[in-house]
Amino acid sequence: MSQQLFDVTNKTALITGSSQGIGFALARGLAAAGAAVVLNGRDTKKLADAATVLSAEDATVHLLAFDATDHDAVRVAVDGFERDTGPIDILVNNAGMQFRTPLEDFPADMFGKLLATNVSSVFNVGQAVARHMIGRGAGKIINIASVQTSLARPGIAPYTATKGAVGNLTKGMATDWAQHGLQCNAIAPGYFDTPLNAALVADPDFSAWLEKRTPAGRWGKVEELVGACIFLASAASGFVNGQTIYVDGGITASL
Repeated sequence: MSQQLFDVTNKTALITGSSQGIGFALARGLAAAGAAVVLNGRDTKKLADAATVLSAEDATVHLLAFDATDHDAVRVAVDGFERDTGPIDILVNNAGMQFRTPLEDFPADMFGKLLATNVSSVFNVGQAVARHMIGRGAGKIINIASVQTSLARPGIAPYTATKGAVGNLTKGMATDWAQHGLQCNAIAPGYFDTPLNAALVADPDFSAWLEKRTPAGRWGKVEELVGACIFLASAASGFVNGQTIYVDGGITASL
């Protein structure tokens, strides 16, 4: 019975921004749990390379290249996949970016780009996929939030704003779509060793600070996000809606 609760066999999962980092790790984890995965990104070469790795592990892999910030392009791509290939049962909204500089010097164009990449993409892909899920009366949407959904740190105020918005958009999705059989939740990673954090990982002073600040005393490994994702993607979370699950080594729990 417990295994059936977490079973995602014969489900299809679309993961945005999945050619590397957290997105790739979640795609790999879902594939290992039995789901077919749809890799997404804008760089077709990186997507093909990621697909090669997963295919060698006997995963069922589809590629769906589109710009998640382009509402019309997203709608065309998602509708085309649903028509030609089959239903998307699980959506992981992972596409995101970071830009670090003091708030008083933050370029306006980069603020707009952060909003588009980190927030509009969640709306665009979430809406396009949910329209099909609503018709079927079932679906799982998992948005990737951040420890910055709750906390701020110097130099990343706009990023913090976007991730706060992802947390609240997740609540809004659940409020509108739970009645149609959808579960919409978020995973909020703490500090993980990913390409997005490469500059921080390479900074010994920051790593030393992080190890002291995090009760677990270390950077997270992307594979440690997979369990939460499978929980939220499976029947085990059938009455979980609008929640943000922090996978952060305890950093949001302690001073």
